Amino acid sequence: MAQTRKTQTIPRAPVGRILTKAGAKRVSEEAIEAFADIIEEIATDIATKANQIAKHSGRKTVQGKDIKLASK
Repeated sequence: MAQTRKTQTIPRAPVGRILTKAGAKRVSEEAIEAFADIIEEIATDIATKANQIAKHSGRKTVQGKDIKLASK
Protein backbone atom coordinates (compact mmCIF):
# COMPACT_ATOMS: atom_id res chain seq x y z
CA MET A 1 0.00 0.00 0.00
CA ALA A 2 1.39 3.40 -0.95
CA GLN A 3 1.90 5.85 1.86
CA THR A 4 0.98 9.47 1.19
CA ARG A 5 3.57 11.95 2.33
CA LYS A 6 2.43 15.20 3.84
CA THR A 7 4.42 18.27 2.90
CA GLN A 8 5.66 20.24 5.85
CA THR A 9 5.10 23.96 5.95
CA ILE A 10 6.57 24.63 9.37
CA PRO A 11 10.12 23.34 9.89
CA ARG A 12 10.18 20.67 12.58
CA ALA A 13 13.45 21.69 14.30
CA PRO A 14 12.12 25.06 15.54
CA VAL A 15 8.94 23.33 16.74
CA GLY A 16 11.07 20.95 18.78
CA ARG A 17 12.97 23.90 20.24
CA ILE A 18 9.71 25.58 21.29
CA LEU A 19 8.70 22.45 23.19
CA THR A 20 12.15 22.22 24.78
CA LYS A 21 12.09 25.90 25.79
CA ALA A 22 8.69 25.23 27.38
CA GLY A 23 10.42 22.79 29.71
CA ALA A 24 10.31 19.41 27.98
CA LYS A 25 13.44 17.34 28.69
CA ARG A 26 12.91 15.15 25.62
CA VAL A 27 10.45 15.44 22.74
CA SER A 28 9.39 12.61 20.42
CA GLU A 29 9.09 13.04 16.67
CA GLU A 30 5.39 12.21 17.02
CA ALA A 31 4.95 15.08 19.49
CA ILE A 32 6.80 17.49 17.21
CA GLU A 33 4.64 16.44 14.25
CA ALA A 34 1.40 16.80 16.22
CA PHE A 35 2.40 20.19 17.63
CA ALA A 36 3.47 21.46 14.18
CA ASP A 37 0.15 20.35 12.68
CA ILE A 38 -1.80 22.22 15.35
CA ILE A 39 0.34 25.35 14.96
CA GLU A 40 -0.23 25.24 11.21
CA GLU A 41 -4.02 24.95 11.62
CA ILE A 42 -4.10 27.91 14.01
CA ALA A 43 -1.80 29.99 11.79
CA THR A 44 -3.89 29.25 8.68
CA ASP A 45 -7.05 30.30 10.50
CA ILE A 46 -5.46 33.57 11.64
CA ALA A 47 -4.07 34.25 8.15
CA THR A 48 -7.48 33.71 6.57
CA LYS A 49 -9.16 36.06 9.04
CA ALA A 50 -6.40 38.68 8.60
CA ASN A 51 -6.84 38.55 4.83
CA GLN A 52 -10.59 39.10 5.22
CA ILE A 53 -9.94 42.08 7.53
CA ALA A 54 -7.54 43.62 5.00
CA LYS A 55 -10.04 43.14 2.15
CA HIS A 56 -12.83 44.63 4.27
CA SER A 57 -10.59 47.64 4.87
CA GLY A 58 -10.13 48.04 1.11
CA ARG A 59 -6.52 46.85 1.10
CA LYS A 60 -4.71 44.06 -0.69
CA THR A 61 -1.84 44.10 1.79
CA VAL A 62 -2.21 42.27 5.09
CA GLN A 63 -0.68 44.35 7.87
CA GLY A 64 0.48 43.58 11.38
CA LYS A 65 -2.64 45.13 12.86
CA ASP A 66 -4.75 42.71 10.79
CA ILE A 67 -2.85 39.75 12.23
CA LYS A 68 -3.23 41.06 15.78
CA LEU A 69 -6.96 41.66 15.33
CA ALA A 70 -7.49 38.26 13.68
CA SER A 71 -5.70 36.46 16.49
CA LYS A 72 -8.09 37.79 19.17
